[in-house]
Amino acid sequence: MKYQIYSLHNYRNIPQIDKLNEQDLRNIDVVGHVLPFKTNNYVVNELIDWDNFHEDPIFILNFPQKQMLHPEDFDNMSSVLDKQTDKVVLKKAANEIRHKLNPHPAGQAQNVPELNGQKLPGIQHKYDETMLFFPTQGQTCHAYCTFCFRWPQFTGMDDLKFAMNQVEYVIEYLKVHPEISDILITGGDPMVMKASILDAYITKILDADIPHLQNIRIGSKSLSFWPYRYLTDNDADDILRIFEKVTKAGKSLAFMAHFNHHRELETEAVSKAVERIRQTGAQIRTQSPILNHINADSNVWSTMWKKQVNMGMIPYYMFVARDTGAQEYFGVSLSRAWDIFRNAYINVSGISRTVRGPSMSCTPGKVRIIGVSQVRGEKVFVCEFIQGRNREWVGYPFFAKYDPKALWMDDLKPAFGEKEFFFEEDLARLLL
Repeated sequence: MKYQIYSLHNYRNIPQIDKLNEQDLRNIDVVGHVLPFKTNNYVVNELIDWDNFHEDPIFILNFPQKQMLHPEDFDNMSSVLDKQTDKVVLKKAANEIRHKLNPHPAGQAQNVPELNGQKLPGIQHKYDETMLFFPTQGQTCHAYCTFCFRWPQFTGMDDLKFAMNQVEYVIEYLKVHPEISDILITGGDPMVMKASILDAYITKILDADIPHLQNIRIGSKSLSFWPYRYLTDNDADDILRIFEKVTKAGKSLAFMAHFNHHRELETEAVSKAVERIRQTGAQIRTQSPILNHINADSNVWSTMWKKQVNMGMIPYYMFVARDTGAQEYFGVSLSRAWDIFRNAYINVSGISRTVRGPSMSCTPGKVRIIGVSQVRGEKVFVCEFIQGRNREWVGYPFFAKYDPKALWMDDLKPAFGEKEFFFEEDLARLLL
């Protein structure tokens, strides 16, 4: 299949677009000037139910909705669009709104390390064992998720972008940090890169022969949004040979696949793509945030996990929607998220219970809501760190006051009259 992009500039050419009324189109135009918007012919033709598009999870996953902006911001952007066609003016108005949407959640800007006194803007190193690498050529996607927590990467706000192409710095940084066992190549989506570019990065990393680097991960939404990357793209076979190169070099290759709804697993193309990737020796692990309007239903999750296992993939994470972008539209309360997770979890077999969640990737680390309980007469959230800025926090249970409205870690307060959580003093010191 030939890849066809639809963006704010040409989405009205989509064959099914006549099903939308003028208000629908206006909403896309306004919100799409603030939050990034891109989809493609595979999503449009094979995933969206156009007879029920207002409620369709894949339509909402790709097409901007009016409620994704605060009413005041929507009205302001709409007013500017009515008065202006100048791109500079439009961008300025959009950026004013974007800066109010917490463009760098979870202290991401503080995860950028230094090497010999030089900042490395294409690397993040938050957890001891794992380094993130953002290759310059991978800073877009085959289509954009409307919930994306890295949306600033796609808005032309260069001061908010993580990216670099100097793999030599990556290798040098790895060599002086023996605690790193995993590198996660991320973006954007690294699978938009040509095979030749990905091969250059991978080959140099492998040739560096770094003994403590055991696992190479690739974070990608491509299986959902463009499975033809592994089937019919001109360099599809070359991509698969790169995966084989990693596994033959004795490294584990983990393909971190993003699936937000079981509908994304139901096409023949994705089934074939998964099979081809697995034949290279790579593992495929799956993850998604829990999202209002898309998958905030235990049946959706249990169906998705069962299907993933049936296809040979490993359910890995249920995340909580980060406190950025359209969080108010997508956010699910922590109490409800745990209830959905638990009801999905009890309806799958043990082979699907590799999944962990609901987990918040917040400033101190990945905090999981284990459950809601009564302790010493107080209703509490029981929490633990799956990952932490300080590895000593990992697996340490702690308690937060129960708050039915809490959406994020910042909404939680310590239980039992404590003034702060056990990690807060240490966290403040780490962030200095």
